[in-house]
Amino acid sequence: MAQSLTLITQFGINMIVPIFLCSFAGIYLDKWLGTSFFMVGLFFIGAIAGFRNIYIMAKHIYRNNDAGDANKK
Repeated sequence: MAQSLTLITQFGINMIVPIFLCSFAGIYLDKWLGTSFFMVGLFFIGAIAGFRNIYIMAKHIYRNNDAGDANKK
């Protein structure tokens, strides 16, 4: 149970952190340059980075689980 909760939390953190960092960087750039499009672009870049992080983590977890199942047989 605790392992599942930890995994869900890691997925959330790996998705939220890049989105927030890129969004805040976009807001800062928009204020500094007087524009209004950096936040939107960097938000989507952060979302893509978050999905990439989750994909890599899930692939790593499934690879480790498959190796552990093979050793049990």
